[in-house]
Amino acid sequence: MRKYLGILLGLAACAACGRATERKPASEGEQAFGVEVQEGRERIDSGRVITVAVVGDIMMGTTYPSVQLPANGGRDLFRDAAPVLQRADVACGNLEGAMADGGASTKRGGANSYSFRMPTSYAPLLTEAGFDFLSLANNHANDFGPAGIASTERCLQEQGIGFAGIKGHPETSVKEIGGVRYGFCAFGHNRYTLRTQETAEVQRIVRGLRSQCDILIVSFHGGAEGARFKHLPNGTETFLGEDRGDLRRFARTCIDAGADLVYGHGPHVVRAIDLYKGKFIAYSLGNFCTPYGISVNGVNAYSPIIEVKIDGRGNFLEGQIHSLVQTRGIGPRTDAGNGPAREIKALTEADVPQAALSIGADGRIARK
Repeated sequence: MRKYLGILLGLAACAACGRATERKPASEGEQAFGVEVQEGRERIDSGRVITVAVVGDIMMGTTYPSVQLPANGGRDLFRDAAPVLQRADVACGNLEGAMADGGASTKRGGANSYSFRMPTSYAPLLTEAGFDFLSLANNHANDFGPAGIASTERCLQEQGIGFAGIKGHPETSVKEIGGVRYGFCAFGHNRYTLRTQETAEVQRIVRGLRSQCDILIVSFHGGAEGARFKHLPNGTETFLGEDRGDLRRFARTCIDAGADLVYGHGPHVVRAIDLYKGKFIAYSLGNFCTPYGISVNGVNAYSPIIEVKIDGRGNFLEGQIHSLVQTRGIGPRTDAGNGPAREIKALTEADVPQAALSIGADGRIARK
């Protein structure tokens, strides 16, 4: 059964974000987002099996500069994805844009300028889909300035969804689910985010979080964008004149500092997966739920969920790539042809040939 068995009790009024789902009150010593908890906590039994589901970019529709929203109030967006996300012990993604009902865009306009503003009434859709943590460390979180960020964080807080990634805001989030304390942090490449390029800060945040949780998950937004950039390069990537990070180095730095699983997004296409010191890395999970405003043509339509089983020490046991593909205005739907799994397999073999993973045509991930 889903991790929140006995937690979801109904719907409660939510002043800013539609109707929020009620959750079990925090247990004694459990942290509210960004607040320190007791350190020195012993980790859980190493024999325990934990399922983590991770996805890429989520932008459920936009009201700016014109209204482009899915049918049925967005309630069908996650129809095919929800069963996988809900059965996982913990599910994570990237919220690509602001959740706000007004405000002026911070973007200057132009061919490479886009602003995304999701209605606050869509916030409960994220809870209903099964998400526990969402990254805000991306190049659209600030599309509507500090007020937009505050509105987004308020919506997620009211839904009980953990978040992190904005500089000067909570650096980490810790939640206890089913007796396991999960820690989450997120990094991007923009000046207002916690940045992948600032290695000392990355190490400080991850090391500090390590003592507060049993399982530590890191999200990152980085890399050049588009189908031309689906291959994972060595070294630093530059795109539109911006440093988009040295992502191989970043992911390994996080694991060296104590992370158990690292997942990425940003290029709008899927990239390779890898193991490092027994810990799972996904370098890009592409667009997950972006029905409008972001291209879903060709490989940009690939919208996988990667479901990873790890032990109580965060070590990879096995995984499954669930292949979904997007259609404009619809959201992710199951792909019987397993296109995303085949693409990730091909990219891993090409770009990380030394990866200690095998990927089947059906998307099953195992150690070699």
